[in-house]
This record gives sequence, C-alpha cells and structure tokens, in this order.
Amino acid sequence: MNFFPKNIKLLSTPRLLEGGSSKGNFDNFNLALHVDDKQGAVLANRDLLLSHYNLPSKPIWINQTHSKKSVNADSISSIVDADASYSKKSGTVCGVLTADCLPIFICNKEGTAVGIAHAGWRGLVDGIIESLMESFDCNGEDLLVHLGPAISQFSFEVGGEVKSQYISKNKNFEKCFTCLNNNYYLDLYEAARVVLKSFGVSSISGGDRCTYNESDDYFSYRRDGKYSGRMAHLIWMESL
Repeated sequence: MNFFPKNIKLLSTPRLLEGGSSKGNFDNFNLALHVDDKQGAVLANRDLLLSHYNLPSKPIWINQTHSKKSVNADSISSIVDADASYSKKSGTVCGVLTADCLPIFICNKEGTAVGIAHAGWRGLVDGIIESLMESFDCNGEDLLVHLGPAISQFSFEVGGEVKSQYISKNKNFEKCFTCLNNNYYLDLYEAARVVLKSFGVSSISGGDRCTYNESDDYFSYRRDGKYSGRMAHLIWMESL
C-alpha cells in the first residue's frame, strides 16, 4: 500500500479492536447491521471506527448484492444497491464490508480519484472490477490497486459451474482454478489480477492473506456461517 500517493488513505479493519462492543461470534468489532448482531453494538462500533481511525467523515455504505454496479459516493444521500463506489472529492470515505469476499482498493496515480469494490466470485466474473475502473476515465497503466484480505484459494471450494462461467468469459481464468480430489478451488486474488492486467494495470499489491485461516484477525463466512461478522474496508482522499 505504500506506493499509493501520500494523500490517499486506506484501511481494512481487524476482527478485534480495543473498545469494540460486539459479543459472542461477533467478538468484538463487527461493523455490519445485517448479520443478527445487536444493532446498538454495531452502531457503537461504527462510532469507534470513526474516532479510532480519525476518519474525515462517516463512511458511505452501500447495500451489497454481488452485482457489477458501481456508484458515485459523492452524490449518495441514502444507502443504494451496489458493490463498488468511487469518489473524486477529498473527505468522502468509500467503504465495503466483507467476510471472505475480496476488497479491491483503487486510485489513480495523481491521487485525485479513489474507489473500492466488493468482489465475490459472482461480482468478479460479472464485471464489478471493470465497472469500477470505468469511473476513473483513464488507462489502466495510470491506476494503482491494492487487494485487501480475502479467502485464500485452498479454503475456497467452488462448483464446476463456477469454473465454467469464468472460462467462458476469459480462458485466462483457467490458471485461477486448481482441482483436488474432483473439487475445484478458486483463487480470487489471481482472478482479480487477470482482470486488472487485461486492462493494463501493473501496479498491484496485496493478495497474501486468508480470512478463513487467520481467525484471530478476520471474520469469515465460510468458517463461521451466518453468525460471522464483517470487516470494513475504506479508502478516501485527503486534500492535496
């Protein structure tokens, strides 16, 4: 992340933070309101998020639906259905919530535009990365990307129909799948790189964590089921 311009700030929250209010399987810094955690605890955590990280404003949350829709966070006045958002104004905090899916942070090299995508296997193959990249209105070589914490390949078993969808879109996705004991395993990180590199993006960092295996650090839906909390992934610009 250190190759991002100095005015670009990004973060992925931990599962635990001193002062967090969630209990039980949501212990203790769950930031999602839709996972059966107590609303009061989540709202307290969101207040803690704002103060602990000294955010310039409350994050612009979106209602994630595994779509390919990207929206302008600068013009959102209420929560909308989308899986990516972008901003060209200082102080607007773009955010997504995950618990295995891949958060993708993007900015331009000038540090004048930022965006973030929530990329599960559906959104990734359907075009969520391409949708977000369009908002930057520049060549891929002018973009910087960081891949946040997601589930690693050998913890992410998928069906053969998933592989078929990927291969039918782009044969280069073949290298993102491994077959073991007649089961397919998808590397979300590599799949994102395939898409990004196809558009000329070469400055890509991250992609070396596992939400499923690193239980002390991350929530994981595959590991914990419906009672898994969610981490927040945020990106914003400070004034140049």
